[in-house]
Amino acid sequence: MKKYILGFAMTMVALGANAATIKIATIAPDGTAWMKEMRAAAEAVKTKTADRVEIKFYPGGVMGDNATVLRKIKIGQLQGAAFTGGEAAAITPDANVYSQPFQFRSEDEVDKVRAKVDGQLKASFEKAGFVVPGMAGGGFAYLFSVNDIHDKDTLKAAKVWVPQGDHVAEIAFKSAGVTPIPLPIADVYTSLQTGLIDAAASTTAGAIAFQWHTKVRHMLDLPLMYVMGFLAVDKKAFDALSVDDRKTVNDEVAAAFARIEKGARADNAQARTALQGQGVAVTPQNAEQRKAWDAIGEDARKNLTGAGGISPELAAAVNKSLEEARK
Repeated sequence: MKKYILGFAMTMVALGANAATIKIATIAPDGTAWMKEMRAAAEAVKTKTADRVEIKFYPGGVMGDNATVLRKIKIGQLQGAAFTGGEAAAITPDANVYSQPFQFRSEDEVDKVRAKVDGQLKASFEKAGFVVPGMAGGGFAYLFSVNDIHDKDTLKAAKVWVPQGDHVAEIAFKSAGVTPIPLPIADVYTSLQTGLIDAAASTTAGAIAFQWHTKVRHMLDLPLMYVMGFLAVDKKAFDALSVDDRKTVNDEVAAAFARIEKGARADNAQARTALQGQGVAVTPQNAEQRKAWDAIGEDARKNLTGAGGISPELAAAVNKSLEEARK
């Protein structure tokens, strides 16, 4: 009996030693579709690893801003976080490779390029010390405005918001001759209300979720950039898991992100219809106007690639895949 008890105790100690908790920060509020999918993935991971791996989420931005979260990951207080492309650029500038201005024209182009380049992008994160088990597109961002914006001149007259610290958005608008106004996303609604800004870029679903559509009257029918989201985990913490457990985490989180992306596309399509139904006028663009915007995008993308920016190799891989997709 003593031998049995001792053996059981040793087994429990071994299991405890192999157990791991991966703490993830996110600004997504609890109860959202994103959090529901993430919690479902976490539950699946816990079950399939026989409680060896637990993924714990800290939603609603309770862990602080982007810089604070990265610092907490560095000291081991957190093991990872959910980031937008702009936020993840603090890990690797390559995180913005799919979000360059006026790069893609359709979701189909995005899908074809990502099928070939996602692996290289994940490798870039790994070089920076992070593993990305999940990444998903949130859809295209469009420019919403109080006054009609239909060309470069009307854009120059606008007071345009960009997310604080979003280098890509700043470069994009500066290439069009605009000095944007950086603000935290939480301040956008009030700033539209007071007139501090009169234009802001968002996905169609985002414009409704944040209630910005109640303060704007126009939407420029031109994809500005593609929005990406990443779940990045500290590589040291991830590599401490067994091979089988790492595969389980990868599989379950990737499946959840695929569902999130599918849902985002449906939400954006429904939101576009809803926006028009609520009086937001969609301003179309003809071929000549699109050509002018493309020139701005090309100039901006040059400024985003190279020293301190997106790696030329990854940018070239995206361009090559995009050319093949369009053929």
